[in-house]
Amino acid sequence: MTNAILEKQNVSEMFNIQEKENGEIAISGRELHSALEVKTRYNDWFERMINYGFEESIDYTALTQKRVTAQGNSISYLDHALSLDTAKEIAMIQRSEKGKQARQYFIQVEKAWNSPEMIMQRALKIANNTKLQLEAQIERDKPKVLFADAVDTSTSSILVGELAKLLSQNGVKIGQNRLFQWLRNNGYLIRKQGESYNLPTQRSMDLKIMDIKKRTQNNPDGSIRVTRTTKITGKGQQYFINKFLNKEDI
Repeated sequence: MTNAILEKQNVSEMFNIQEKENGEIAISGRELHSALEVKTRYNDWFERMINYGFEESIDYTALTQKRVTAQGNSISYLDHALSLDTAKEIAMIQRSEKGKQARQYFIQVEKAWNSPEMIMQRALKIANNTKLQLEAQIERDKPKVLFADAVDTSTSSILVGELAKLLSQNGVKIGQNRLFQWLRNNGYLIRKQGESYNLPTQRSMDLKIMDIKKRTQNNPDGSIRVTRTTKITGKGQQYFINKFLNKEDI
């Protein structure tokens, strides 16, 4: 803010000019009450002021503040953040010398606030805040983006070891053996030793996130051996990558 605003003389010494998130000026109702040297207690005075047609959320916003008493106790009290136009109008309503001084001070504040330098400063601040918000949103969406990139080329069924590699490429440090163990512990693969060990559970089959690849091999003695291998379907790859990247129940 310019030096003209920062110079505290008379009424101006009572104000701590604040800037709201939308870049507008906010004046404390209690500071204005004090600067105007109103004898009526603040709550009663402000209730009378808003009867002049001021609207909440447009002309003012109610605030609950806290302060510590001399005895060390914390107490809450009501204040209001006034728009600059509202503060000027309330000052004019008082029809007093202090009201006239306050209104003139607010006019000077407004002129300085709307100077080219201050407009540029606020524009840069808004641009910086927008940039930070976009970066935060990108970071929040990162797991979803990684998930989309990862499954883009994974439309066919893959082995559990290949899923482990896919997860590792996207920041999830887990190897094939640990992934097999996690799938067994969480009810996706059969844990019981035997022919069905490491095959999909009924739950996995019902979800269509896994399937079984059967292969028939001819043994030298003429017999036939059937092998069964667990594979992760395209839907399963989406399911598990999404779960790991978003840390759901991991």
